[in-house]
Amino acid sequence: MIVREAHLRRVGELLGQFPVVSILGARQVGKTTLARQFSESWNGPTHTFDLENPADIARLSEPLLALERLEGLVVIDEAQLNPDLFPVLRVLVDRPAVHVRFLLLGSASPKLVRGISESLAGRVAALDLDGFGLSEVGGDHMEPLWLRGGFPRSYLASSDGASATWREEFIRSVVERDLPGLGMPLAAAAIRRFWTMLAHLHGQVLNLSELGRAFGVSDTAVRRYVDFLAGAYLVRQLQPWHENISKRQVRSPKLYVADSGILHTLLGLRTWADVEQHPKVGASFEGFALEAVTTRLASKPEECHFWATHAGAELDLVVVRGNRRLGFEFKRSAAPRVTKSMRIALEDLKLDSIDVIHLGSHVFPLADGIRAVPVRSLGSHISLR
Repeated sequence: MIVREAHLRRVGELLGQFPVVSILGARQVGKTTLARQFSESWNGPTHTFDLENPADIARLSEPLLALERLEGLVVIDEAQLNPDLFPVLRVLVDRPAVHVRFLLLGSASPKLVRGISESLAGRVAALDLDGFGLSEVGGDHMEPLWLRGGFPRSYLASSDGASATWREEFIRSVVERDLPGLGMPLAAAAIRRFWTMLAHLHGQVLNLSELGRAFGVSDTAVRRYVDFLAGAYLVRQLQPWHENISKRQVRSPKLYVADSGILHTLLGLRTWADVEQHPKVGASFEGFALEAVTTRLASKPEECHFWATHAGAELDLVVVRGNRRLGFEFKRSAAPRVTKSMRIALEDLKLDSIDVIHLGSHVFPLADGIRAVPVRSLGSHISLR
């Protein structure tokens, strides 16, 4: 078992500041395990409700009555299944001398996010939980993490074949149950086909019109379908960086399947050889390395961008926090080189630096302000401080 120490510390910090903390992420990403590990270290009484358990559903049929006398830590799993809870939690945490903290777990569905923001504004902090990252498994295990992805049961499976089977069953469950349950208005086969189409666009700028024509629906429908998948933490939209400079810049987001293992399964890739021989291997590495960087920097979605101009200059990732501006380029090579685009981006965007994340083993300078950093050891070399 991999104990996610950084996330456990963060949950504790947030519960010290807010009466309610929500852990949001895709199904099976480890939210329940993280909450259980945190509960085991909690100094006081703990209470757990699972809203997929009929007994717990019955216990919370009258939520105010069930919760008002509890003290300590209260964990509510799959909280999005009962949005009527949120106004009750507001009443409970607004009482004087409150002696209870609530930990809500759930998929980042529109229903959950809307309920939290409307009922618990100012009382809740959110922690987004992704799958295992490089910093958790270690650089020596980069290849299995890249192949299998970060979902715990996929990464920890007994073999690559067992991992691929788990991911296929996960996808089937998502398209047959989870996404329709969130309100996505498509049959399971159509959801799977749409998700697979997005996998083939992994790492590309999203063109709603082209995707709509290919799928046979309107631009508006495509936007809704992408938003459903993004809201369930299954795809990531990387927004473009805009500044008041003279060059005409791309203004549509880039799209990535959020987990490399799920990407590979959607593309029909079960083994490392399959991945290496596939035309999307470069895009797969780009998405994997992007997640590794943003996880290492603990960057929020609104801090992360890509940059591209209609003249062809581009940079894979720009992270902006306060006065710091860091650029990143991802190269599936052991010997990356400086490109004209990097020099343009460094100057035009006034970046502090550009790191070229690569598959080699050494850190080395490429030019003033530009260096090469191995993906396996990026945790030791990049920081926003």
